[in-house]
This record gives sequence, structure tokens and C-alpha cells, in this order.
Amino acid sequence: MGIIGVLFFVAIVVAAFILITIKRMLYVVPPNQAMILSGAKRKIGNKVLGFRVVCGGRALRIPLLERVDFIDLRNINIDVEVRGAFSKGGIPLNVKAVANVKLPGEEPMIHNAVERFLGRNRNEIMYIAKETLEGNLRGVLAQLTPEEVNEDKNRFTHILTEEAEHDLSKLGIKLDQLKIQNVTDDVGYLNSIGRIRGASLRQRAVIAETQAQSGAAEQKALNWNASEIARYDAEIAIAEREMAKRIVDARTRRDAMIATAEGEVRAQIAKVMAEIKRQQARAVQVERQLEADVVQPADAARLQMEEAAVGAAAAIVERGKAEAAALHQLVEAYKKGGAAAKEVLVLQNILPMIQKISGAEHPVRIAKVTVLPRASGEQEPLARKIIGANEQLKAATGVDLASVAARITSKS
Repeated sequence: MGIIGVLFFVAIVVAAFILITIKRMLYVVPPNQAMILSGAKRKIGNKVLGFRVVCGGRALRIPLLERVDFIDLRNINIDVEVRGAFSKGGIPLNVKAVANVKLPGEEPMIHNAVERFLGRNRNEIMYIAKETLEGNLRGVLAQLTPEEVNEDKNRFTHILTEEAEHDLSKLGIKLDQLKIQNVTDDVGYLNSIGRIRGASLRQRAVIAETQAQSGAAEQKALNWNASEIARYDAEIAIAEREMAKRIVDARTRRDAMIATAEGEVRAQIAKVMAEIKRQQARAVQVERQLEADVVQPADAARLQMEEAAVGAAAAIVERGKAEAAALHQLVEAYKKGGAAAKEVLVLQNILPMIQKISGAEHPVRIAKVTVLPRASGEQEPLARKIIGANEQLKAATGVDLASVAARITSKS
């Protein structure tokens, strides 16, 4: 029992020693801190570090070879203010801003923080971050005009954040947030810009009001125009409907009149056709009556006249034959009588001519022909006529009345 008790006691002591040793070498790191185990070298890429970092969790320290340090990863609130910082254009501005920074908990940025801020307190880290942010703020103000700084704070904040993050990351500080609170100046430049802008706003308001009034008046005119157009369109539509109704009525009346006229015309045509048929029947009757009263008697008269004409023609033929025979005998006698027969024939035919030439109204019986010398006084026209007739007869027949008369006188 004595040996067992001693061994049990020794085991308990050894276990307690081991537990105490493990507790002294095992470190538990909260989430808002980072544990730096310095002493043991390790290689990351091409860089050899003499420490290792544990952010949250636990780790064992190598006794006698490593030392344990902690850095705070909590947020640091920094009020940043610059006064008299010259902007682009030479106008000094006063800017107030607030920034939230912290030491990073991610590799490799935390390596820069370990190298620069291990063993330093929060106030020292805050001072370095504030000075860096103020320098960045002055640099950004020099790039922007007061109007750009005051009017477009988002752009101003974006540019400032980019430059500050670049510089702070080199120091091992992470910029979580940066806000511009106020921008002022001591020379009243921004106030004058505000007054100008207020005047411009008032001017734009007046212009907008004027435009609204003109727009309302224009809209009122357009509405009135539209209402008048609608009224005129309605009147035109009513007039068109009235016109269409009148056209339909006129067409109806026209169709009725045409139908009436067509009926009358058809009645007249029927009447005329009946009259034509009646006249045709009457014409047939008249034709038959004429056939009985005129044509048949005319045919009988025609036949009678034809028979009479045939008889008369026969008589004329016989008379012509007799006259031809007498004329033949006369010609034979004329040929046998010679010149005397010719003269006798001329004298027989000259008496009517002399009667016409002399203008006598009754036949003149010539008992004696006397050739007179040139007449004078009242007998001169008659003598001229007789002489002229003698010359014309001589030229036509070759018989000289004066010679014939002289021969007749000498024979007597």
C-alpha cells in the first residue's frame, strides 16, 4: 500500500504539473485580438518571418523559444479636421470628417501592423491614423474646387477613401469607413455660392412658375381648341348625317318618280301598241277597201286605157306612114323641081318666121312682094327687120328672098 500510494501521489503530481504546463503554454485568443508568437521563424512565399499570428482561436507557445504578445483589433473612431486647407483655385476650406479604422485581422496586412504597432497603445495608433488622414484630406482638397467639394460630397469621399486606404494599408491600418461631416470656409465663398445658388434656384423657380403658367395657358388653349374642333366635328357629323338623310330621301323620291314615270311610260307604250295594232287592223281593212274601191277599178281603167293607147298608136303609125309617103313624094317632087321647088318650099316656111320677126299678131297674106329701097321715117324699123331676116335666111339656106321676089315679079 505504501508503494502504491507513493506512485499514485507521484502520478497526481505529474498530471498536475503537465496540466499546469499545458495551461501556461496554451493560449486562447478572443475574436477582437490577435496573438503574436515571436521567436520561431517561418517562411511565407519569399519572405521569412520571425513570428506567427493567431487571430481568434488557440495556439501552443513553444517554451523558451517563443514570446506571446497581443494586439487589439477593435475599431478606433477618429475625428479628422483640417482648417485653412487650400482647395483648387486657392480658396481655403475647413473640413470636418469622421473615420473608423482598425488593425487588420487578415494576412498579409496584419504583418505590417505587427511590424509597426506591436507594443503600442491605441492612442498612438489613433494619432498616426489621424495624421495620415489629415494629410490625405489636404491632398484631395488641393485637387478639387470648392464647388466640387461642397456639391459632390460622394465623389470627394470616394477620392479621399481611395487615397487614405492606399496609405493606411502600407502602415497596416484598415479604413472601415470615412464620412465628410461639414465643409466651411472663413472668407464666405461657400456662402456666396449658396446665395448665388439660392438666387439661381429662385430664378429657376420663377422660370418654372412662368413655364407652368404658360404651359397651363397653352394647355387651356389646346383644350379649347380641341373642344372647338370636337364641336365642329360634331356639327359636321350632324350635317353629314342630315345630308345623307336628304340624299336618301331624294333618291327614294327619285326612285318613286322613276317608277311612276316608268309606269306611265309603260301604260302609254301599251296604249300606243294597242293603237298600233288597231291601226294595223284598220290599215288592213283600208287596204282591202282600197283594193275593192280603187285598185280594181284602176286596173280596169288601166286596161281600157292600154287598149285605147294601142288603138291610138296604130292610128298614129298609119298616119305616120301616110305622112312619110307624102313626104317621100314631096322630096321626089322637090328633087324634080330643082331650084324653083326649093324656093317654093322656103316661101312656104318663111311666112311664119316673117310673122314672128315683124311682130304681126295675125297671119299676113302676101299678094305681092315689093323690094323697097332704104326706108326713112316711120317705115324704117320694119324695113330693117325684113332686110335683116332676108340676110339671115340667105346665110342659113342660101335662098335670097330679094332675088326670088324679083324673079316672081318678072314672070308676072
